[in-house]
Amino acid sequence: MTFFSHKSQKAHFFFPPSEKIPIFAPSTNVQHMNGQRYISPYTDFGFKYIFGSELNKEYLISFLNALFEGRHHITDVTYQNSEHLDEVVYSRRAIFDVYCTTDRGDHIIVEMQNVDQDYFADRMVYYSTFPIREQAKRGDWDYKLNPVYTIGILNFIFDKSSDDVHHEAKLMNVATKEVFYDKLSFITIELPKFNKREDELVTLYDKWLFVLRNMSRLMERPAALQERVFASLFRHAEIDKMQPKMRLDYEKSLFDYNDINNSNVKHFREGKEEGLREGMEKGMEKGKEEGLREGLEKGILQVAKNMKAAGMPVASIAKMTGLPEEEIEKL
Repeated sequence: MTFFSHKSQKAHFFFPPSEKIPIFAPSTNVQHMNGQRYISPYTDFGFKYIFGSELNKEYLISFLNALFEGRHHITDVTYQNSEHLDEVVYSRRAIFDVYCTTDRGDHIIVEMQNVDQDYFADRMVYYSTFPIREQAKRGDWDYKLNPVYTIGILNFIFDKSSDDVHHEAKLMNVATKEVFYDKLSFITIELPKFNKREDELVTLYDKWLFVLRNMSRLMERPAALQERVFASLFRHAEIDKMQPKMRLDYEKSLFDYNDINNSNVKHFREGKEEGLREGMEKGMEKGKEEGLREGLEKGILQVAKNMKAAGMPVASIAKMTGLPEEEIEKL
């Protein structure tokens, strides 16, 4: 009766003309840290440094309120254990980037994902099972659940059929096309599709996406980001103000990110070159076949023309060459 339906919220952004290929965030420079003033949210350290700290939870609250665009208003969050073990014989560990509950009791998982996966949607569904199961109560329980949101901030193109940046999926009744269960939501944000310039930023959500996509390339806080939360964030994200231990941890995380990013680019380039080479080979082979067929057709026509000139009956020529009599008559 129900299935996992992908429902998009239309976002009106400027998209430059380009082929729909995996796009990776601009690689940051590790040459300590020349040319880089602020941390990169794409790194594991950078993302958790911004959104995973109790002392700076105002950033997470602001981002989530911007994402929900007035549907919910969060005033506080409580960080939960981000590491979970599956309750099976061979337990598999699930480690979330950020896992919190809100003042309303909603459970929210937020993940930064840099690498495309064949079963990323399955992974999001799997992650959602942990906050669902931990709501179970001992003894009498009526099965009432609080909402669960699994949010994936993606550094790759997840839905190649759409230019939308923001997607939200829920359980849907197939027959009525209406939401069957509104307490389970899967939200994906495809950062490579977000190409708004600074002068095009309108909503708080626009501004957060601009920060996530561009922070590591900025040398100062843009004039469009006048909100107090961004003034605080840009001070917090300055690399030179980090403690030495944190700075080393960030450099290691940045190295890991660049290693993955460069590997992805290399694999994409190799795949593109292999596809081009294969296409050329097939094209040449097809060209040979078409050339041979065209040559044979011309040869048969010439033979038929010579036979007709020699006075042979059209019916006999047609039988010997396989050509239609109408075509032979025209020779």
